[in-house]
Amino acid sequence: MSQEHIYDNIYFVGAGGIGMAALERYYLSRGKNVAGYDRTPTALTTALQQEGADITFDPSDSTIPAAFRDPATTLVVYTPAVPEDLPILRWFRDNGFEIMKRAKVLGLITRDTKSLCFAGTHGKTTTSSMAAHILQTGSVGCNAFLGGVLKNYDSNFLLSPSSSYSVIEADEYDRSFHHLSPTVAVITATDPDHLDIYGTEEAYLESFAHFTELVRPGGALIVHEGLKLHPRPQEGVRVYTYSRDKGDFHAGYVRYTPGHITFDLVTPLGVIRNVNLGVPVEVNIENAVAATAAVIAAGIFDPETIRKALSTYMGTKRRFETWLKEDSGNGRVIIDDYAHHPEELRSSIASVKALYPGRELTVAFQPHLYSRTRDFAPEFADALSAADRLILLDIYPAREEPIPGVTSEMIFRSVKTADKVLIPKEKLVETLKNCNFDILLTVGAGDINTFLPQIIENIDNQKR
Repeated sequence: MSQEHIYDNIYFVGAGGIGMAALERYYLSRGKNVAGYDRTPTALTTALQQEGADITFDPSDSTIPAAFRDPATTLVVYTPAVPEDLPILRWFRDNGFEIMKRAKVLGLITRDTKSLCFAGTHGKTTTSSMAAHILQTGSVGCNAFLGGVLKNYDSNFLLSPSSSYSVIEADEYDRSFHHLSPTVAVITATDPDHLDIYGTEEAYLESFAHFTELVRPGGALIVHEGLKLHPRPQEGVRVYTYSRDKGDFHAGYVRYTPGHITFDLVTPLGVIRNVNLGVPVEVNIENAVAATAAVIAAGIFDPETIRKALSTYMGTKRRFETWLKEDSGNGRVIIDDYAHHPEELRSSIASVKALYPGRELTVAFQPHLYSRTRDFAPEFADALSAADRLILLDIYPAREEPIPGVTSEMIFRSVKTADKVLIPKEKLVETLKNCNFDILLTVGAGDINTFLPQIIENIDNQKR
């Protein structure tokens, strides 16, 4: 029995994070008492409260419920995104509680399952969600801990008590994915990120190389073609490659019609013909290949289920999510995407341009983290230069304190697009109200998406 099962009460520090929420829902489903702290209320924390979690927003230890103040009965789970000197966390440490990182708890939960773990700088949320949906669509089901809310289920957590399969989004931040022991591991990308943690690209790549050592003998490692990575799998681990166009798993005979993408999925076990994407975006061809590769490597080759699942996959919230599509063929469109790394941003902009060729694209981008802005400002500027119009917001700090001299201006001054403006986020709604945009792409991992309801309300008011 896993160690965390001996506790009746589980307290989450950083309870409003999307990954933490999946664990909270898991423990609620197991009949555990769940409580926690987060900095600010959100729609997600409200939903968790309605489901039975006791979440508070004051970091002082006095807010910890009485039932969770006994170290004999309470396990504390935290995310490294919260400050080490947070009063609640300090109180738990000072009073002898067992404290585990979220990643370690995930590792304990999934150790006794056939676990499909998806790692990579980008692409891991979509590929893990697609794989979970394939398993749920078939007869085997799965327990899934995802980094985004899957629209098919309106949740980032899927529960199948009788299933022996689990699907995990394996996060490289703070080397969290080193706690996992995958049956199947997928690595989608290794573009440097989180240099505030790793320091150098070499250290970042070494972290992924170590992750490849964790795949269990008899399992499989699936790596994107062409990565800067030297895998070190254990003896007895099968190694496959994938990409859109080549590798052991790839797409063939790709066809585009208005609103549709169809292709044949080439695998070592045979070709799955006429796959239609439920979310017909170019990057999802490759995502579908990776997700299917993981399911097949786990021992499930069911072409009909795979075809059905990929065609009914509705995507995850904040991953290329359409918020507005006016009826007219040339009506305004608003798409929101979580992209927060230069390569993700480049891919997102390219996907919109492919979907709506010849139309004017306005990009509203909110940089995420001071350290990421400092490390990749030229790359962000280059990606954003593909926009016809740019609205650049101030940096969303998340877990970080400001870094002297690091502002959005570092990106702004190098963007080649002539029509550009740098504004605080509070002016976004008004700026767009006075801007007759055609296609709008809002991008970033901060809170830029919270302004979308008001932006759309203004559009509705203008029609009246």
